[in-house]
Amino acid sequence: MNTANQYLKAIYLIQQQDNNPAATGRVADMLDVSPASANEMIGKLEDRGLAEHEKYKGVSLTDDGIVRARDALQTYCIIERFLVNVLGVENFREEARELESVIDGTVAERLDTIIDRKPECPDCFDPELDACSCLDVELEAEQPAD
Repeated sequence: MNTANQYLKAIYLIQQQDNNPAATGRVADMLDVSPASANEMIGKLEDRGLAEHEKYKGVSLTDDGIVRARDALQTYCIIERFLVNVLGVENFREEARELESVIDGTVAERLDTIIDRKPECPDCFDPELDACSCLDVELEAEQPAD
């Protein structure tokens, strides 16, 4: 299940990569959902003032949406770093995706004190690797599911 924060994070990363509004198809692909599901959530984000969607041009985050997306990305990096650097979890990407929707700000802050987050976070996130670049592990790009 993808939460609003996961959509914000995906839109933000696509916007950063493309330097343009995020195509809804790319958002759907990144989150492994149907285009209809992506459009539905994008509509909800627009209703909340977090995104602006222009048909055939894509979706852009508002200033509030960018703040929320960066916060979500930072939390995701904290979770990944905790799973890898502290717990030694090998399948950290899947675990982080499962945990990100249930970890609140308080828990993220407490995990952050354990991992010693870098000041460049969340800009440390590498969308090609789908992981924080500050992990104590050799990373390879994830292969798309068939």
